Amino acid sequence: MTLNPKLTRRCFIVTSASAGGGMMLGFYLPGAEALALPPDMEGARIAGQPWTPPTDTAGTEVNAWLVIAPDDTVTIRVAQSEMGEGVFTSMPMIVAEELQCDWNKVKAEYASANRSLRENQLYKRMSTNGSGAVRRSREYLQQAGASARQRLIQAAANQWGVPASACTSKDSVITHTSSGRTLRYGEVAAPAAQVQLAQEPTIKKPSEYTLMGQPVARLDTPLKVDGSAIFGADVRLPNMLFATSKTSPIVGASIKSYDFTAIKNRPGVHSVVEFGLENNAKGLRSGVAVVADTWYRAKTALDLLPIEWDYGPHTNVDSVKIAEQDQQVLNEKSGSIALDEGNALDSIRSASTVVEAVYGAPHQAHATMEPLGCTAQVENNRVDVWLGTQSPEGALREASEQAGVAPENVYVHNCFLGGGFGGRGSRSEVSQAVAIAKTLDGRPVNLIWSREEDMNNDYYNPNVMAKFQAGLDADGVPTSWFNRVTSDSIFYWLRPEAVGNGVDRIAVGGLADMPYKVPNKRVEFIMRNTHIPVSFWRAPGVNHNIFMLESFIDEVALAAGQDPVDFRRSLLADHPDWLNVLETAVDKANWGKSLPQGTGQGFAISEAFGTLVAEVAQVSVSRRGEIQVEHITCAVDCGNIVNPLTIEMQVESSIVYGLSAALYGEITLEDGAVVQSNFDEYPLLSMSEMPQVETHLALSGGDKWGGMGEAALPAAPASVANAIFAATGKRVRSMPFKHHDLSWS
Repeated sequence: MTLNPKLTRRCFIVTSASAGGGMMLGFYLPGAEALALPPDMEGARIAGQPWTPPTDTAGTEVNAWLVIAPDDTVTIRVAQSEMGEGVFTSMPMIVAEELQCDWNKVKAEYASANRSLRENQLYKRMSTNGSGAVRRSREYLQQAGASARQRLIQAAANQWGVPASACTSKDSVITHTSSGRTLRYGEVAAPAAQVQLAQEPTIKKPSEYTLMGQPVARLDTPLKVDGSAIFGADVRLPNMLFATSKTSPIVGASIKSYDFTAIKNRPGVHSVVEFGLENNAKGLRSGVAVVADTWYRAKTALDLLPIEWDYGPHTNVDSVKIAEQDQQVLNEKSGSIALDEGNALDSIRSASTVVEAVYGAPHQAHATMEPLGCTAQVENNRVDVWLGTQSPEGALREASEQAGVAPENVYVHNCFLGGGFGGRGSRSEVSQAVAIAKTLDGRPVNLIWSREEDMNNDYYNPNVMAKFQAGLDADGVPTSWFNRVTSDSIFYWLRPEAVGNGVDRIAVGGLADMPYKVPNKRVEFIMRNTHIPVSFWRAPGVNHNIFMLESFIDEVALAAGQDPVDFRRSLLADHPDWLNVLETAVDKANWGKSLPQGTGQGFAISEAFGTLVAEVAQVSVSRRGEIQVEHITCAVDCGNIVNPLTIEMQVESSIVYGLSAALYGEITLEDGAVVQSNFDEYPLLSMSEMPQVETHLALSGGDKWGGMGEAALPAAPASVANAIFAATGKRVRSMPFKHHDLSWS
């Protein structure tokens, strides 16, 4: 698709209707003419504002978060990235709740990272991570809606010559209570924008919500079903070229030579661009990109390009050696103290029974359905980039640095994301695209990584191994707990100052703050980093730590001669909120029910991002050891909710991701290089393997607002592992489960 630069918003915008009413959700990609215009610093549409779908010219910006048109259409700006988690529905719902507008007339568009930069972080938090969209943005979004509503009421009151307190608002209509006179929002939006409030209005409490808390269909779904949604890979601009890159198989390797003459005469080939080690910061790799008139021609030529590598100093690193070294370290070396209560080591030595086990999990890839990529254009001291990113501000900074252009002259056009999971905070796709665009005399270039490149050039989930010991008294009551963990450190790669005491708090998440009541507890961390970069992965740290912790708790319960759920009840007696989700899950799952031979139930519970989740998995294992996860019952306490349908979807999404990791997910190293390159070697859960997932809300309310994007993932692997033990009597102590012989007779 080639865009006509003279297309109007009305011609280009994509429309869809939700179950709760109509909403237009559009993404505008300016053509060459619009791109050449200088940015207008004040208005929304004037001069072809470059960063987002420009708001209709007739609309009035009441505040930075919303624009109201004369026909009462409300365009709400969203600072978070829509990657399937539903923020293009939940964020507008939060604003609309306070604005008290007609939901049927709500539209959404991305907020501008460029504007936020120029106006002192106007849109506050723009990175989408840590399950933080609702829990970190809700209050100021509610305030934006409430403030706009009060300005609209005041503008109407001024027109009528009455006090604002004599007026009410509902469904985009302001009413003077005593006379019955009305004005629509669109009629008073312009004067409302000039109103200065003496003080900001108080936002609603959850008990006062009328829209939030209601099931509202996700507004991006129709676009994704009919194929009209624009992802980063879909961007098309006039005179565009295409590129794909190949980076070194090993971090730290460099290019000795390549022979462009071997491919220069192939159809459509334009050029080759090399990325040297100067672009190899933060564990990224050097490499080359081929530029051509189509992506297929670029990829075909790149595959034929002769490249000779200098593999560097890391060819002796492999996963087997890492595991052997980890095992030795856990037995022989003390770690930095992450938790020390009482005297765990002495208490274990005097315990009546000691339970001990070693657990582990491998590196794992993000494996998003849409490989990474970026479209870039560098022209006239200005940079434009189009991509789906979890961090538009980070993309802006990276493009600025690569192009040598001031940040205020960089414009990020965010698109839908084909999966993020912590893997789209930029892994050099922006700097590569901008580096290529700098060589093209103003022509835009669409860079898309191949699946193989995406998997090879990842920042992986850390590889971890952990030793657990628990001491029990004569009555089977835990008196001591010891845990020593060794793994890569995310903060070592991203924020080295955060591990000055030797403890990466993410690496011990869920372990150093475990909820179980044991009088003597000690948790140690041994940082082990290789040349393989690691980063945030869905539910970082707790994704594998809860698998290990909750599996080991089952082992301790068995040694104590108790039912796993009863055992947890006794250790969680001081945590009524934990007990509430526990009781909800086991009740809904009919815990302890009679099951066929080879079928078992497993339980696990966790807290992540302020949300408590308890899960009961029902798993059948054939006599040959084939696993079928049949059903997962999930109880959730995130305190309060915006959209229950989104919560249900996020629970299911997290469980799918967790089961893929538990059953199959594994990145291994041989001779310093990643072995896996595509989904044949890194399989994901298939539709036929998907269990029935049942979600139950067990909300505690109050001031609690937990995140939901990742919260249900950690308990999934552990609940399945514990169910496997119940079905077969075989304990699974490492992921992925595919490596274990689970056959039984």
